[in-house]
Formats: sequence, C-alpha cells, structure tokens
Amino acid sequence: MSPDPSPPADLAELVELTRFTADLPFALDNFQHRACAALERGHGVLVCAPTGAGKTVVGEFAVHLALASGGKCFYTTPLKALSNQKHTDLTARYGRDRIGLLTGDMSVNADAPVVVMTTEVLRNMLYADSPALHGLSYVVMDEVHFLADRMRGPVWEEVILHLPDEVRVVSLSATVSNAEEFGGWIQTVRGDTTVVVDEHRPVPLWQHVLVGKRLLDLFDYDNEKPAADRQPRVNPELLRHISHRREADRMTDWQPRRRGSGRPSRPRFYRTPGRPDVIATLDSEGLLPAITFVFSRAGCDAAVQQCLRSPLQLTTQEERAQIAEVIEHRCGDLADADLGVLGYYEWREGLLRGLAAHHAGMLPVFRHTVEELFTAGLVRAVFATETLALGINMPARTVVLERLVKFNGEQHVALTPGEYTQLTGRAGRRGIDVEGHAVVLWNPTEETTEPSAVAGLASTRTFPLRSSFAPSYNMTINLVQQMGPEQAHRLLEQSFAQYQADRSVVGLVRGIERGTGMLDEIAAEIGGPKAPILEYARMRARIGEMERAQSRASRLQRRQAASDALAALRRGDIINITHGRRGGLAVVLESARDSTDPRPLVLTENRWAGRISSADYSGVSAPVGSMSLPKRVEHRQPRVRRDLASALRSAAAGLTIPARRRGGRGDSDGEYGAFHDPELASLREALRRHPSHNKPGVEEQVRQAERYLRIERDNAQLEKKVAAATNSLARTFDRIVGLLTERGFIEARDGDPRVTDDGRLLARIYSESDLLVAECLRTGAWSGLKPAELAAVVSSVLYETRGGEGPGAGFAADAPTQQLRQALQQTSRLSTALRADEQTHRIAPSREPDDGFVNVIYRWARTGDLAAALAAVDPAGTGSPLLAGDFVRWCRQALDLLDQVRNAAPDPELRATAKRAINDIRRGVVAVDAG
Repeated sequence: MSPDPSPPADLAELVELTRFTADLPFALDNFQHRACAALERGHGVLVCAPTGAGKTVVGEFAVHLALASGGKCFYTTPLKALSNQKHTDLTARYGRDRIGLLTGDMSVNADAPVVVMTTEVLRNMLYADSPALHGLSYVVMDEVHFLADRMRGPVWEEVILHLPDEVRVVSLSATVSNAEEFGGWIQTVRGDTTVVVDEHRPVPLWQHVLVGKRLLDLFDYDNEKPAADRQPRVNPELLRHISHRREADRMTDWQPRRRGSGRPSRPRFYRTPGRPDVIATLDSEGLLPAITFVFSRAGCDAAVQQCLRSPLQLTTQEERAQIAEVIEHRCGDLADADLGVLGYYEWREGLLRGLAAHHAGMLPVFRHTVEELFTAGLVRAVFATETLALGINMPARTVVLERLVKFNGEQHVALTPGEYTQLTGRAGRRGIDVEGHAVVLWNPTEETTEPSAVAGLASTRTFPLRSSFAPSYNMTINLVQQMGPEQAHRLLEQSFAQYQADRSVVGLVRGIERGTGMLDEIAAEIGGPKAPILEYARMRARIGEMERAQSRASRLQRRQAASDALAALRRGDIINITHGRRGGLAVVLESARDSTDPRPLVLTENRWAGRISSADYSGVSAPVGSMSLPKRVEHRQPRVRRDLASALRSAAAGLTIPARRRGGRGDSDGEYGAFHDPELASLREALRRHPSHNKPGVEEQVRQAERYLRIERDNAQLEKKVAAATNSLARTFDRIVGLLTERGFIEARDGDPRVTDDGRLLARIYSESDLLVAECLRTGAWSGLKPAELAAVVSSVLYETRGGEGPGAGFAADAPTQQLRQALQQTSRLSTALRADEQTHRIAPSREPDDGFVNVIYRWARTGDLAAALAAVDPAGTGSPLLAGDFVRWCRQALDLLDQVRNAAPDPELRATAKRAINDIRRGVVAVDAG
C-alpha cells in the first residue's frame, strides 16, 4: 500500500491536475491535492475525510482524467437520490452529452463516457459481463463505508472484487478508525492504492446544549495551556445551569387547592422547549439555516405542523415569491386531482414560511424541491430523518438533535459516536459559514442528553468499518457459473470480511500461544501435564459444578412450588408470609390474575396491602386458615385496612402458625434440598481416596492446578473462535451450493458443479428474495395472471410492513381476485418449503412474503387513481395510511423486479404481461420526477 504522500510534487509534472484546478473556484486542500496527485500517477486511492470536507472533488478529478484520456468513468453512489444529484452536478460542468445516469428504473444517456449509477447497477453489469464495461478506466465509489450496511453492504465488496485489474478505483469514505486496514485490503485485491486520511474539518464545529431557551457551549477549553495541548472539558457553566435548573424543579411544590377553585395549579417543572421556540432561539442567535433530526417520519411532519400553528415566519415577501416560482416549476406536472391527496397545499404553506420536512416517505418531487430551496437558502428550517445525513448535499449552519436515542427496527437504542458524527457533520457550509454548530436539547428525563454523555459522543473518534459481506443465492450461482467453486472459494477468501476475520485470527492465535506458554510453565512446576494434582483439581471442579447445578435445581423447585401455591390461593385464605419486610400473617383480598406469574393481593396484620410474589412466599405450607371478607374491600382506605387487620388477628388467634424462618431465602433447601445424586456421591468418595487428598501443602498445588485448568478452558474457547472465523464464508457458500444442487439450479457432472437452465434464470434475478422469485418463475406460480395481478404478487416478495409486523395470519385472504389469491398462496407455499430447506442446510432463512402492498398496487395498476390506491392499504380506517413517498418507492421497486421478470421469465406470455404491468404502474406520481 502506498504511503500517504507528503507534500505533493510540483504541479508541473501533474498536467491534468493543473488543468482541472484551473477551472475550480477554490484552491484544493492538502488532502485533496495529495489524493488527486496519486490518482494522476496511476494509483488507486482511498480517501477518508469528514462529511463536508470536499472528498468528492477527488471523484470528480477521476471523471476529468477519464474524459481527458478518452476512457470511461462510472461514478457509483448508494442511493438513487445521490445519483440524481451527482448527475445534475456533472451535467452542469461537462454537458448533457458526456454524462449518463443508470438507477435501475431510470436510464439516461447510458452510453456516455461518464455514467452515474447506483452500486447495484454496476454489480449487475459485472455479473452480466456487460459490453458497457469495455474501455472502463475509473470507478468512483462514493460513500464506500456503506459496505458495513447489513442489507446492501456486500454489493460494494462484490464490485471491488470483480472489477477488471486495469480499472482504477477511487473510494470515498467518511472518517473511520481502521482506514489503514481497509486500505490494506484494497491494496491486496486491487493493487497499488494510496490511503489519504484527513480528520480536519474545513469548517470548525462547535458543540452546544440548549437548556430551555438558553444556548450553552458543551465544552470549555483550558486557555492557560498552549493551543496544541488543550483538551476539551465539559463546560462548568453548563453544569451549574443544569444543576440550578434541577434544584428549581425540586423546590417547586403543588399549590394547595383553594376552596371552590377546582384542581390545584400545576407546578412549573422544566419542559424541553417546543420546536417553534427552538427555531426562534436559533434565529435570534443567527444560527439558521438549521436541520433538526427527528427519528421518525411522522415526527418530522408533526414538527412542521407545530411551527405552522405558531407565529413563526422565516421568509420575506420577496423570498416567498421565489419559493412559489420554484414550486410551480418543480410540481407543474402533478395532476390537480392528486394535489389534495398528496398534502400539497400544507407542504406548500410550510415552504412559503421557510419550513419543511425531509424524509423517504415524501413524494420524491417534494423532497427534491425541499433540497433545492434549502440549498438556495430560501428554506431555513428542515425537520429530517437520519437518511438526510447519508451524503445528500444539504449542508446547514446548524444541526439540532432533539433526542440521542432512536428506534433501530427492534428496540430504542442510543446513538453511536459514528452516527452522532455523521449527523452533526451536516453543520457548517464550506465557503459560506465560518463555523458550524451542533445543538443537543437537554431533557432532564433522558440520561443520553446529560452533558457528560453528549461530550462522550462528540469527542469519540473510533468508528471502525466492519464488513457485512456474505454469499447470497444470486452471488453464489454467478460465481459457480463464472469461475467454478474452487476459484469462487479463492475469491471469497479475498473479501474484506475474510480479511478482517483473518486479522482477528492472528490475535486469537497469539492469545493461544501465550496461553500454551503459561500452561507449559505451570506444568513444569506441578509435575507435568498429566500430574496427579491436575486429576484431583478436575475432580474438585466437577464436584463444584454438580453442586451448583443441584443448588440451582433446588431454587427452581422452591420457586415453582411457591408460584403453584400462590396461584391456588383464594379470597379469604389466611397465609403466613415467610420472607421480607412484609413477613407475618396476611389475608388474601384478591386471587392472582396470571397463573404464570401469580401475584395475589393481600393485606398483612401490619395493615400493609399489596401484591406479593414467590419472592415473599415460600409456598411450602398450605394456607393456615380462612376468614370471611366483605363483598367489596376498599383496601386503599386506612380505616378499612385497620379494621381488616384487626379481624385477621382475631381469626388467627386459635390457629397454629409456623415459626417464621430467619436468615434469608437461601438458608435451607427444606424439602427440596434432599437430592441424592449417585454420580456426585461417587465423585466425593473418589476425591477422598485420591492420593493428593491428604498431602501436605495440597491447597497451594490445587491453586496452581486450577489456574492451569482456567487457561486450558480459555485456550479451548479461543480455538473455537479461530475455527469459526477460518473459511466461514466458504462454508456458507458450500451450504448454498448444496441447497441449489438439491433444488436443481446446479447439477454435479463428474464432481464438477454446473449451472442448469434454472440456475441461469436465478443468475438474472437481483433481489433480496432472489431464489423465491426464481422458484415462482420456473414453477409457473405467476403464469396466467393479468398485469395488475402480476404487479400485486410481485410486490409481495418485495414489500415489508413498517415496524416489522410482517404478514398476518390472513395472508392473501383479501386479494381482489381469485387468480391473484391462488398466486399469492402458491408463493407462500414455495416460501415455506424454501425456509424449511434453509433450516436443513443451516442457511439464514429468507424473508417471508408480505401482502401489505398487494391491494394498493393492484388498484393503482388497474385505475391510476392515487386516492383509491393509498386508501387500499387501510380499508378499515385503522389509522395506518401509506405515505405518498413510500407508495412511489415501493412501486418503483416493483417496476425494477417486473423488468427483471420481463427479461428472465421462461414463459413468453409472462414476459409480455410483465411489460404491460410496467406500463400500467409507470404513470402519474410514479412517473413524475422518476429519480
């Protein structure tokens, strides 16, 4: 790997870089210069720099080099929105004829010398050996750190591994702590690669915390030290202000109710400021334009509505006229009948006042309009989900984080330092702002917003890049088809995932070697690896394990017996609580509601009323008696508790009450402690007879032997990890080959796997549900359908219900036609069979079909009525409408898969139906601004 060159050589030897920089309105930073110089000298480059630092300039220089040499350059991005934006930027510089765009559902000037595309498009071209690859000299991989993404990350590695050797790869990444490791891998698989790392932000970022309406710095620097030695510390003034704020809350009491005044007045506890107040505060501080990150789409929309209900106005009359002109230009192609359904008028009102939401659920044309107006400085407050941080060029002066917790699809989790840096990296517009600002809203009920926690996020700079690469069905079939299993194994061994695994194995092996050395030293001291004292220590360890297991079993039995006894208690039973502060006599007021965790309501003789659990009641003895209770017991009233406690003592006067145990819950096993294990008894006897048992100084030797056994166990665990890491990808590949062979996609001839016609069909399907789609096509499950029905069943293998609820028990039950219902049921049966085979072969299960979009896309394909289509997702009015942007996104994914069906299906009639379905879907809002 080439070292990061120090100051770049004289520009005289870098002819193309001189020409390139002559047309730039700014001078290159040092890291940009170094990377461009390495590129012109023929190296590949990896550039790691903060968001907004200008690393895309290096990618644009690769475009310049390709055009200057008569070659071709593919500029890849992870998102269609980024591809559209980059296509617009490059077209403005180099002209429409020289720049193309390919995003799966969009093809513009695809034969141009420079084509912007999503990374998946390039991957598909490589597997298909597309003629467009001929003459390719440069590939720019923007946002290459996306290879850590669990769902889409493997595509980046596939591209890097499959590109021809002569292609120079320009990898642009956010700052990661293992840039050298990543660069070392690229060097291994791509040849000479220069790694350029720059952690300097061109626009300094200041961190703040907003407490009420007061904006305070997060950090305070020790100005008595030289600038280079200053370390940030949490601002003492911020800590004092929050402390005073907490003290004020503690001093606030409820005001007493005055006669005739109704409810008592509420105390003035601290409340996090509302969105309009936050924006107004930032405006007064001169910190707009601002992006406020809200980790839900509904939250973004609600934030705009809150601001619209306030007097907040961020635009002048002249600016409102300019905004209206942009809106008219952008949205002129939308049908008037759809505007109300799309929320156009509310969206427009927000823009005219300088406010907007930005999230994937918005109609693309709305989202792009927001981006244009915000970049132009006409919209000054945007409420966005975190997708905006993924490279879209919408820098702001200030970034606001309302919370530092987000939902990850399964649970609410705190932001990582990497996520915090990615989000706050939007703050500070190069060439416009002298400094950027990150603002966290302090909330006394959330620990994550405490200054110390925020400081930890803001000051951490270790964000390692971790590979998510793993073979898929499509990848496996293409590898077998192109190179056979043996070469495929070698290619998998070259992946970044295996590279990282192998590097981790080096550390594990070193740990094993250190452990082995210590074992040798101890063995020498105690008489060798077969010394009698080791046998003795193993026997003691085994006895200890068995005794602990017996104790656990005893505790479980006691707990179960207590639960059974509590579940059996009935109203009026008198019991003796044997544990805890509530010990003594009690009467059952209400039986347990839940038999799995019974907690009956009781009143004790000391007048305490509440629910008890197995932790309070041993359950060994039955109720000691019973008493009659009033029909209705108001146990919260002190007088009632007093009278009942007195009645309880009277009822128990003639009863025999077992003495209450002292000494805690585990002092005796009682009737559950009398386990007799013959193996344990035999081991104890063997231990007593062992020659080492009564030797002088045996305990010291045992301590050494136990240390030997601990190290031996640790080594065994390390060896398991080494075995799991070594060739793990190859093992997964072999399992997939086995399943595909079993299903007829691969056949073994003379021990040499070959791809069958069905396998060639699978090789042309690029989808998360690739094998299920191939099964549906080859079995005819989707044949004989009408265009709208085909679109609907195709959507079932793509769509995922938001929130991870997935398909319900009534899957396909509400399908609008019998033919479609049968196709959905057959798709579901094929999925069930596939998942069963995956379990047999120890392969991660494929996702199940989801019918949540079936009625929506069916109605759209049949009628083109947007209002009717959006209503179809929520026919019962349960309050779960489909956002227009989501509708368009899922329609376009269906278009992409329908296009694959049109090209790959073995049934000519099905191919023709797919083409008609594409035409029926690609209209109205789905066709407008189709980027």
